Amino acid sequence: MSKIKLVHDSCVTFEADAVVNAANRYLAAGGGICGAIFSKAGRAELQAACDKYDIPLKDGDAVITPAFGIRNAKSIIHAVGPDFSVTPDAFDRLFLAYFNSLAVLMENGLHSIAFPLISSGIFGGRLANPVAVSVEQCLKAFDSFTAENPEYDVDVTLCAYTYESYIEAKKIFEG
Repeated sequence: MSKIKLVHDSCVTFEADAVVNAANRYLAAGGGICGAIFSKAGRAELQAACDKYDIPLKDGDAVITPAFGIRNAKSIIHAVGPDFSVTPDAFDRLFLAYFNSLAVLMENGLHSIAFPLISSGIFGGRLANPVAVSVEQCLKAFDSFTAENPEYDVDVTLCAYTYESYIEAKKIFEG
């Protein structure tokens, strides 16, 4: 049976078949969770794998690479969340970043996934509460994906890295 939970942790260290990178459209090493994933996986190896994709990707796209040096996962799914400072009404594309990550997970025969709060940091733009928006879109994507794929069991963990983001996410998650 499919399930989703919220934890106060980093998806980089969380045990799952796939960890999700909140990627930029060029699949290049960045800051935040993206930088942490590239560092732990091995920058050169991960960048070489990312360079095989036709870039730039579009907001909402998701692609997969091996996890390389990340021993707690088999794969990394790179999900391109929208930059709300550029596209302030891109809620549908944030939904797609979560939904398409789940689709890539299923296409690759994997069943557990650890997400960061996509587009809740620097890509949150001027949203009043980017954490709440990210959690809402994650929950909508999970509900939609499991409704469309009732025979496929998926174990989703949404990781809130800071205590503040965890408390804010918990309000939406339990609401």
